Parts: sequence; structure tokens; C-alpha cells
Amino acid sequence: MILFFTTPQKSVIATQVDHKLSENEVEELCWLYGGAKLEEADALKGWFVGPRREMITPWSTNAVEITQNMNLRGIARIEEYFPVKSEEADHDPMLQRMYNGLDQEIFTVNIKPAPIEYISDLESYNEQEGLALSPAEIEYLHGVEKQLGRQLTDSEVFGFAQINSEHCRHKIFGGSFIIDGKEMPSSLFAMIKKTTKENPHHIISAYKDNVAFAQGPVVEQFAPADHATSDWFRVKDIESVISIKAETHNFPTTVEPFNGASTGTGGEIRDRMGGGVGSWPIAGTAVYMTAYPRLDGGREWEDILPVRQWLYQTPEQILIKASNGASDFGNKFGQPLIAGSVLTFEHQENGEKYGYDKVIMLAGGVGYGTKRDCLKGTPQKGNKVVVVGGDNYRIGLGGGSVSSVDTGRYSSGIELNAVQRANPEMQKRANNLVRALCEEDVNPVVSIHDHGSAGHVNCLSELVEECGGQIDMTKLPIGDPTLSAKEIIANESQERMGLLIQEEHIEHVRQIAERERAPMYVVGETTGDAHFSFVQGDGKRPFDLDVAQMFGHSPKTVMVDETVERK
Repeated sequence: MILFFTTPQKSVIATQVDHKLSENEVEELCWLYGGAKLEEADALKGWFVGPRREMITPWSTNAVEITQNMNLRGIARIEEYFPVKSEEADHDPMLQRMYNGLDQEIFTVNIKPAPIEYISDLESYNEQEGLALSPAEIEYLHGVEKQLGRQLTDSEVFGFAQINSEHCRHKIFGGSFIIDGKEMPSSLFAMIKKTTKENPHHIISAYKDNVAFAQGPVVEQFAPADHATSDWFRVKDIESVISIKAETHNFPTTVEPFNGASTGTGGEIRDRMGGGVGSWPIAGTAVYMTAYPRLDGGREWEDILPVRQWLYQTPEQILIKASNGASDFGNKFGQPLIAGSVLTFEHQENGEKYGYDKVIMLAGGVGYGTKRDCLKGTPQKGNKVVVVGGDNYRIGLGGGSVSSVDTGRYSSGIELNAVQRANPEMQKRANNLVRALCEEDVNPVVSIHDHGSAGHVNCLSELVEECGGQIDMTKLPIGDPTLSAKEIIANESQERMGLLIQEEHIEHVRQIAERERAPMYVVGETTGDAHFSFVQGDGKRPFDLDVAQMFGHSPKTVMVDETVERK
């Protein structure tokens, strides 16, 4: 049964219970909900904006956990709904929907997950799903089909596109340029790496991990002797390394600036958590570049060019919402933004317009770790694959591939689908676990990566890239029961970390995770056969490829161009 509580702010909190609540239990819930009142009716009239029925929100997960800590039993789900005047009210269609009244069916889901699909026309599927695969890559996949003797599944094609997107693999950045018929001596990426190569100085690791590490000082570490239980704190000297990281989150911030910048900051923090076999974030930075915002009617130089129609958000909206989003994540996670910059620019010359229509959002930061932990270990057969963090939702699908092309190329539905949503509290829990493992005398982590673009298929395949692995899909946490196999494997629900843990340490790690209230799932293990697969409960494999087919032989990007003389 679902009970409705009206708060003093007039929102409605729907609470799913499995028994009739006692008077004392109702009073405790009213107190928990900030002085709410229990409605006697089993249905409410009017228009409401609330979470999609198939998605158990992170807010609900946290709220239910609080009721359990209060010794209130039998509560399965808690969601909040906001009254609005009409069905035209603004809301986030990825996370929310409009309700014409609230009744006992608001949590009922009658949709079945889509079955595994075998792709007969790779070219059409590429465009339909916004995968941004090149003709050479499609030809390569046709070759993989011949090797396997079967068509590829939707999960395999979708996953391959994300894993090998520009966002994940820097195909253009690391590709060859042929300009005026002459091949350039180095790639763009090689030019940047040259600085470190010629001036290594204190650099320990760069361009081969989630972060770069430089030699740090010897520092005092103040931490519990054993994080799995209540224990004495102790002080010891450790040799430290300084982590440095910056990455853009341009496409998501252009489409939905608050969540785009928020998850940009969150993703960059996770990269600093995932350096070596674990490290700590300390402080962040944020850089924004947009077209002219024309605040307060515009400045003199901004009025020279006419205002354009914007696809999703105006520059003014982007600067305000993106700044709020990045700061919001940092505040809730516990990382200050200590520096940044803003640049706005537009120009027109010889009939051509220049400007940051696809905005720049550059999230960066510094952190530290122990020199002992600054390099990843070598996976061995039998290592356990562990996921720490939140559930799987239909969020951020195709972010890697869609962000690798011009914004606006694909439909708004595909592009909105590719934007992630943030849950900084969950990331803080995951961070507390990673930090605890790094502070102990023995760090059981063999390797660690964050879940970003392409979700499980990218993160977990990177973990087992050197030896292969098998993932049991029944062990993956599902927040939306309507997800297909492809959506489970490749969604970009945030705040998750993937770890390889030595089997003998699993229970100790689980004890620490429980103390930190960090959801932890042992979802598979390394196999040593250079093969990577996801296996459903019925034994079917929606993803079943050799590691080499995923990473090893995809075609190198070659760009041919000519110099254009400008007047």
C-alpha cells in the first residue's frame, strides 16, 4: 500500500509500506518528513511532477535507509512529488514525469525489458543510435562478424562504439594528419606528451592512468589502524604523490548545464580516486567558455553581432547553471573549487561566425596518494571484479559517442539521453571506501577505474583488459527493472567505481563498505583467457567478445585536409 504525506511546503511524499502502520510509526514518519501530515485518502487529485515510476531515485534509497536506521520496518520506497498548475510545467523528462493525480499505481511498472537484438544492418544502427562510428570502424565490425560466424548484438555494437569513441580513446587526438598531401610527423596527443618526455623531472606517471602523479613530500597520515572496525587512530609517515587531472565535459554542459557541469566535476573527482590503486581528491577547478551571454541587455561589443537561436540553452543560462552545478557537487561531496576562469567570445569575419556555441566546461583538480599505490597492479586469474556505488538507470546512454560529434547532429532525444545525472552523496560513500583501503597497511586493490562513459562495459573491460573476465549480470544492482541488457551494460549512471580485489581480502573490504554505507557488489572475476563477457541469469550472453576484438585492432584514424588561404 502507498501512503501520502503532505509536507508544510505542500509537496507530497509517497511511502510504500507492506503493513498497516501503527500510530507511533506514523508519528515518526511525520517527524522525519519535517512536520508532514498523513492524508486519509488513498489517491490525490491535481497535477504533480515526480520521479518516473520505473526509477527508484537515490533520494528514495537514502530515505529508506534512514527509516531502517530508525527501526521502521517494511518500507520499500519513498518518493517526493511536487504540485504544479498544469501539465505544461517544466521538468526533467529523463528523470521525471507529469502525473494527473497520485494513486496506488504510481510505483507499478508493466513494461518488460527489451530482448537481446542481433544487428543485421550496422550502418543504419550506427545512425539510429548516434554511435558516430566511421566507415572504417563499421567495416572492422563486419570483419568481427565473420570471425564469430554470427551477427553482433546491440550490446556489442553499442559498447564497441562507446569504448572506441573519441571521448574514451582519443582517436582524432592520437590519429594521423595528412595536410596538403604530407603526413605530419606527430599526432596532437604526441605533441602534448613531448613536454613531459623532454622534461620528466618529478613526474612518476602520466598519460597512462586516470590521473598524472608527481613526486610529493613525506607527510603524516592520521588514520585508523583498521578501517573495518572501531579502532585507534595512529600517525605514521608516508611518501606521497601529488595527483593532477583536468578534463572537459563540453557536450553534457551544452545540453543540460547543471547536471553536465555537476557530473563533469564528479567524473574528474572519480578519476583522482582511480589513480594507481587508489588516491584522494583534495580541491577542484572549473573553466567555462561560451558565446556572449549578453547580460543586462549586453555590453557594447556584444551588440555588434545579432543574437542567434540556441539549440538547448542560452550562454547566460549555461554560465549560471553550470557554475551552480559544479559548485553543488563539490559542496555536497566535500571538495572546494579553489580556482577557475571564464571566457566569452564571438567573432564574424568574411561571412564566417566564430564562437563557443558548443561550450567548454573544463573540470580539474589536485589530490594526493601514497607512492606505494601510485601504479596499477597486474591482474591475475581469479581476482574478483567489484562494483561500488549506486544502481543502474536509463541515464547517460551513448554519452561517449554522442559527445564525440557536433552537438545537434543527432535528435534531441538521443542527446538528452546521453547526459548523466549527479548523486554526490553516493560518490562520497565510494570515496570513503577507496580512501580507507589506501590508508591501511595492505591495500588489497589490484586495479581501479571509475564508471564514466559507457558505464560497466568500458570500466570493467579496462579492469580485465590484460587477462579477460566474466561478469554475472544478476549481481549488478538494478534501479530500473525495465532496462534491457544493452542499457544495463552501457548506461552511465554516475558515482560508481570498478575495482579488482584479491579474493582473500573480499570480506574485509565488504566490512569496510558496510561501515561506510557504500553499496558493494562482487559481480565477476578475471578468467585469464583474454575474453570478456556479460552473462545473464538464463545463460545468454548479450556481450561476448575477445579483448583484442574490443581494443586491439580497431582501425587508426587518419584525417586528410588542405590548407585554406584566408583573405
